[in-house]
Amino acid sequence: MLHRFREAMTDNGSFKLGGQGGPVEMDETFVGGKVRNMHRSKIRKNFHGMSTQGGNGKAVVMGMLQRGGQVRVQVIERRIKKHIAPVVSANVEENSHVITDEAQVYMDMHNTYYHEVINHMEGYVREHVHTNGIENFWALLKRGLGGTYISVEPFHLQAYVAEQVFRYNNRATKDNPLNDADRFAIVMNQVSGKRLTYAELTGKTGQLPQQA
Repeated sequence: MLHRFREAMTDNGSFKLGGQGGPVEMDETFVGGKVRNMHRSKIRKNFHGMSTQGGNGKAVVMGMLQRGGQVRVQVIERRIKKHIAPVVSANVEENSHVITDEAQVYMDMHNTYYHEVINHMEGYVREHVHTNGIENFWALLKRGLGGTYISVEPFHLQAYVAEQVFRYNNRATKDNPLNDADRFAIVMNQVSGKRLTYAELTGKTGQLPQQA
């Protein structure tokens, strides 16, 4: 039942971020168990000789946050341009102002966006150039996963990400003072057309549930 609620919380991306709005911060994070809590055999299997681009055995999550606006987050296969570029294109308008760290996967974004970079080897804030907003969202996401759900299967990670995205995008603000009852009403209004079968939930169909 809770997964059906998370399915209803999923944002299908009816509009793109950026445009004439605030800058869009982009970043990725890794989600998975702490190394110090892993069995020695699992550490050898997941970490020995592996590239950080693959997440060292952890799930890779890509996020885009518009300052003063919404956040979009997607679990991706690897931290490489092939997987990141389509997510950015689907969620951020062309010619938008975007801010990233110095990761190589973002280095040719100036062809499509007004791109500014913060080099974390030199500092975390340079006037308006920083990614603190999306990094704060990562803290909220990981606090929810680790503190509330303790352990999440990779198969279901996108659903839990969708829940945290919904909470953030429907947070109480000065201009829109939502409460829990308001958020519940929004979820109920989004139930129509979002069907999640038990076979899809358990992976018996051979396909992952479709998440935005």
